Formats: sequence, C-alpha cells, structure tokens
Amino acid sequence: MVPKGWKATEIDNLATFLSGGTPSKQNQSYWNGTEPWISGKDLKSHYLYSSIDKLTKEGFTIAKKVPKGTVLILVRGMTLLKDFPVGYTTREVSFNQDLKALIPSKNVDGLYLSFLLVGERHKIMNLVSTAGHGTGRLDTNLLKHHPVNLPPLPEQQKIAKILATWDKAISTTERLIDNSQQQKKALMQQLLTGKQRLLDDSGVRFSGEWEKVKLGDVAAMNSGGTPKSTVKAYYGGDIPWVSISDMTKYGKWISITERYLTEEGLLSSSARLYPKGTILYAMYASIGECSIADIPVSSSQAILGIRPSEKLNNLYLYYYLSNLKKRIAQMGQQGTQANLNAGMVKEFRLNLPSLEEQQKIATVLTNADREIELLQQQLADLQQEKRALMQQLLTGKRRVLVDGEVA
Repeated sequence: MVPKGWKATEIDNLATFLSGGTPSKQNQSYWNGTEPWISGKDLKSHYLYSSIDKLTKEGFTIAKKVPKGTVLILVRGMTLLKDFPVGYTTREVSFNQDLKALIPSKNVDGLYLSFLLVGERHKIMNLVSTAGHGTGRLDTNLLKHHPVNLPPLPEQQKIAKILATWDKAISTTERLIDNSQQQKKALMQQLLTGKQRLLDDSGVRFSGEWEKVKLGDVAAMNSGGTPKSTVKAYYGGDIPWVSISDMTKYGKWISITERYLTEEGLLSSSARLYPKGTILYAMYASIGECSIADIPVSSSQAILGIRPSEKLNNLYLYYYLSNLKKRIAQMGQQGTQANLNAGMVKEFRLNLPSLEEQQKIATVLTNADREIELLQQQLADLQQEKRALMQQLLTGKRRVLVDGEVA
C-alpha cells in the first residue's frame, strides 16, 4: 500500500547509474596522493569523504568522478554475499569498477536515497548472484526495476535530516568509545609498569620497589581437554566448556559457553573444572586472548587455566596479561599457527607490587572498562533506535511534518 501523497516507482527513476574505473596502476604518478578513490573497503562508512587508497591530482583528473551528494553502492565482491554496503559522498570523489554511482534525479534527495537503499538492504540482497569464482554480483538491471515508494522532496529532505541527526549521535558515541579505549590503554601502560603510582586507603601514594617474579611462582596453571565429540553422552550437560571462540565472543567475563559437558564427559578427558576467578588464557589461534571465569568452567586444551596464589590479584593478572597481548603473539612458537605452551607462560616475568596496590590498579582499570561498556551499550541502543526509526519513516508508517505544515 502506497502512503498518502507518495508514489510507487522503481529505483531506475530515482537516479542515473554510472560505472567507475581504475587509473593505471603502472603509472606511479597517479597514485599515493591526497584525492579520494573509493572502493568497496571504504563503504564501511556511510558518509564518504576520504579513502584508503588515494590518487594524485593527476590521477584524479583522469579518473571517473561523481559530485557531492551521489550514492555509491557495491555491485561486485565477496561482501555482497553477507551485506549490501551503501555510501553517500560528501565531496567530489572518484571510484572503482566494483561500485556503481547513483546520481539522484530531479526531485530526489541523495541522502534520502542512500537511507532508502539501506532500508531495502535485505530485499536487494535477494538480487545478488554468485559469480563463477565465488564472488557476489548484483545485477544492476534487476536493481533498477526494484519497486519503492517515494515521498515528495520536502518529506524526503526532512526524513534524511532526522536520520542524519541520529548518525551524528552514533558517530559522536563511537568517537567517545575510541577515546576511552585509548585512554585506558595509556592508563594500563602507566599503572602496570609503575610509571604512575596510585594512592593507598590513607591517601598516601604507593612507593617502594616492585618484586620481580616468574608467573609460575605465583600461580598454578594447566590446560584443559576435549572429550570425544562423537560420544553424545559427553555433551549436553550443565558444565560450561570454554573454547577460544567463546572468549573472543564474550570477552572479559565468561559465564556462558556454546557447549556444555556432562560429568561423564569431564571425567573422560583431560578437561578439568576451574574455579570461579580463574584466568583463561589462549595458547593457540587468538594467542594471548584473556578472559576470567565468572563461574566454575572447564575448557579445551587450547586454553590455559591460571589460578593466582594469595600474592597475586586475579584482576590485576588479567590486565597485566591483556597488556602483553601484542608482544606475546610475536613470541609464540611458529608452526601452522602461532602458539604457546604452559612452560613458556610459567616463565613470564612480572613486576609485582604489593597486593593492596594490585587491587587499587585493578579497580581503576575496572572502572575504565565500565565506562567503555556503558558507552558501548549507549551505542547499541542508538543503533537499534535508528533502525526502528528508519523502518517507520521509510515506509510511511510514521509521517513527519515539513516546513509550512500544521500538526
């Protein structure tokens, strides 16, 4: 059903379609300049101003270009098998042959058109076929005949303005998250090396040398195991069995897993039950990935369960190991993939402050985590609210007042 005042049409009537191209890669005078040349990897952002690969002014002069206010869509690439990226140009840009440019027709607002295509994403993805080499391909002839309902230009502009306001709020929150993460990273570097010392409960700054220890001297550790997957009696119980994919999915605290063992499964393998508070440390694949067991869990052999002694705070150790992640990944043994073993982890050297100072450091970093988590939740809420609003506005289920109208 067409909303009152809107008209049923096809995308072909909303824009002129243009193809992109690539200036010769053999001509070095065309590349590594400052001018934007948009490709599929730039469509992670909706608003297009810059690009990963850039042209010189000479290359930009001979490249295929489109003006500000153009919509760019991906029509060829692996990404099309799982998504339909859409971008809106905020300046004149050039673009490659994997994209199509849609220059809005008269009485069509470009920003509204970009939101409309995003709103039609799932329907448009049904038009994607797979090329012989497994790459997604969007037939633009089919896209041109895709039906849509179009409001009058003033209503388009008002809808686009509303949705752009939500985008600004989302972008601001993303920047706040990035800034908070950078600040936490800098704080970790300062606190975990003793370059910055905190105050104790009496308000006096901690002082004194830190103790140099091996991790194996202040923590017990062993790896888990995997019961035979072919024995159904070993799985489907109530004992959480942590895999590395669980750690990358759930992050700092692990209380949910994809698979659960029965008691028979636990006893039939080298898997063991780790107590709450155990540090889970990835030795293969995502080497150096670190989580904390929020409940008693078992794990695969790819994960080392580290149980700190009374001299070592488990949250402090979590942050210490997280801070070492990049360096640890580089020192992993090189086989088919980088890996560690328990012997190597036991030799890790820690500069260890007093337990009280460890706890203070862990509290400060935990508070930083909470601030980031709060911002991430705000971001998720904004994104969800925008999706719901788009669905209402772009279908006419919710109408907006344009200038001059009376409620």
